[in-house]
Amino acid sequence: MQTVQRLPAEELFKHEIEALIATEKDPIPTGWKMSPKSVLTYICGGSVGDVNITPKYIGNRRLVEICIATLVTDRALLLIGEPGTAKSWLSEHLTAAINGDSTKVVQGTAGTTEEHIRYSWNYAMLIAKGPCPEAMVKSPVYHAMEQGTIARVEEISRCASEVQDALISILSEKRVAVPELGVEVPAQKGFSVIATANTRDKGVNDMSAALKRRFNIVVLPAPSNLQTEMEIVESRVHQLSSSLDLYAQTPQADVIEQVVTIFRELRNGATLDGKQKIKTTSGVLSTAEAISLLTNSMALAGSFGSGEIEPRDLAAALQGAVIKDEDKDSVCWKEYLENVMKKRGSAWRPLYNACKELN
Repeated sequence: MQTVQRLPAEELFKHEIEALIATEKDPIPTGWKMSPKSVLTYICGGSVGDVNITPKYIGNRRLVEICIATLVTDRALLLIGEPGTAKSWLSEHLTAAINGDSTKVVQGTAGTTEEHIRYSWNYAMLIAKGPCPEAMVKSPVYHAMEQGTIARVEEISRCASEVQDALISILSEKRVAVPELGVEVPAQKGFSVIATANTRDKGVNDMSAALKRRFNIVVLPAPSNLQTEMEIVESRVHQLSSSLDLYAQTPQADVIEQVVTIFRELRNGATLDGKQKIKTTSGVLSTAEAISLLTNSMALAGSFGSGEIEPRDLAAALQGAVIKDEDKDSVCWKEYLENVMKKRGSAWRPLYNACKELN
């Protein structure tokens, strides 16, 4: 029985990775566990022998090919896009397939320091023994350089400028200096960095031109159409429900379609047919939020309902997802209910009534 709340990708999909490695026939780059073609199969789905490889990223296959090809070279990879476009998800699965280890992560925040990128010290040992290798606390990036693997830097634009600049010398020289020990540690072949940046955070801590030049930048778009987004949501909700004790049935296709339709329309400021303009909300209403909303609805249905998602479960989750700014979003949501959802006929009436009652 799984007791860990969230397993890393290499553990969750261990059988798929092992199957791809066992049947590998193409050349494998130094430091990699499998060939670029096998990494692509792992990310985009397919089959190997009698093992079905589930797609981890549903979208433009060519973008994934560019990401993998970048990591074969000595260039670092920067994934940028709107919140919820699977930047971190793709980053994790790329490192899981390439190295079998997705856990060398630096989470970018306002509190991230240069030590998180390079190294720090165990000060008790430093005082007792002075500068020595045993007193050093190596960062995930440092470990990746030593082992010739890939490190991940999440939300790099949320890090302060001096922290971002610590990456410039590492990505340029492919080595890190430790003046306290009088050594320079070179990166082993296979070392690289995958960073992610949120376009909504643009201007928080803009990346310098010097740092951007060290990356090959790939923009991950939002799902291009309703059907693609529904596939992504359905796949992730199914995966999450199997690892969480939700005690509820996975949502039906019509429930997923309603949620995704609402999110896409409020996100784009128009109905799907383009015939009616809609006020947009302050929140992003991303694919990731749609997944979270349906998971929360399943928890409500399983814990306090019949075990099957009902309109009142969806309505409660929608209220929290849509209304982030009480003043603006409440008006947008009420107008959407009356001007769009109410006019959609009997299939939408139960959800409309539940939302109306909650309001």
